Amino acid sequence: MFAFLPSFIILPLSLFCFTLNLALWGGLVTLAGIGKLLLPIPAVQRQCSRLAHWAYRHWSLHNKQLIELFNKVDWQLSGLTELRQDSWYLLISNHKSWLDIPVLSQFALSRIPEPKFFLKEELKWVPFIGSASWALDMPFMRRYSQAQIERNPALKGKDIETTRRSCEKFQTMPTTIINFVEGTRYTAAKHKAKNSPFNFLLPPKAGGIAFTLASMGSQFNAVLDVTLIYPDNQHHVLVDMLLGRLKRVVIQVDVIEIDEQIIGNYFEDEAFRQQFQLWLNQRWVTKDQTIAAYMAKQTPSKPAFFTSSEPL
Repeated sequence: MFAFLPSFIILPLSLFCFTLNLALWGGLVTLAGIGKLLLPIPAVQRQCSRLAHWAYRHWSLHNKQLIELFNKVDWQLSGLTELRQDSWYLLISNHKSWLDIPVLSQFALSRIPEPKFFLKEELKWVPFIGSASWALDMPFMRRYSQAQIERNPALKGKDIETTRRSCEKFQTMPTTIINFVEGTRYTAAKHKAKNSPFNFLLPPKAGGIAFTLASMGSQFNAVLDVTLIYPDNQHHVLVDMLLGRLKRVVIQVDVIEIDEQIIGNYFEDEAFRQQFQLWLNQRWVTKDQTIAAYMAKQTPSKPAFFTSSEPL
């Protein structure tokens, strides 16, 4: 609706609206979390959880409405089979932008259970984001560098222990666990620093999702391998969105069956560890090729291999 306006007018308007949306629904989720904490009565906690997830769904819904209010954006979604809201899923995805989180949250809306993101420890202290994520039982993970582990070997495996504790909370309710397995957002500098073998991706980290599958694999109905592409906004996607310049959001979903190939003892079984790393790296090779093929299209707005026109 307002995409025709110049960017210097759109920016303050969109920034205000997105901030207000986050403050309103994030504040309500936080209040529900405080209620859960102060009133440890099962019936009350269940009601607080329902309120928190109701607010989270409305945050996701209004995010999409705001994106479309300020941007003339084309949503392209493909690869879906029948998904259920009463099932359990492990969703893995590449990570291009902060915008990935509201995009995946909107994708989950009305299709699969509310997602639980694995978040960096630093996000715990971000106003509204941190408190709302805590109220929704989203796990915070502190990643340690190799240098930190060498200085203090006791840190080895701490992030995986966090994964284990978090998974225990999700065994009694349908859940979608989302993991950006690259561990951080893609940038050209990170790509170069990590000497990535991929053209459009960072190397995937296998340990976290391997442990999640080992902990809950029999409960997951499927792994959802999601590829996110912003073909016309390759650098600062979130900034472009706030400026009204977001053009296309491509979401491709591969539904992968859970079998013995991806469930095993990753940390003690060397043969399984190598097999799992090979499986994940092959997924990333395919994902990288998908992005490359899409970017190489002469007319990418109607790619031949995206067969579904289902709206987001």
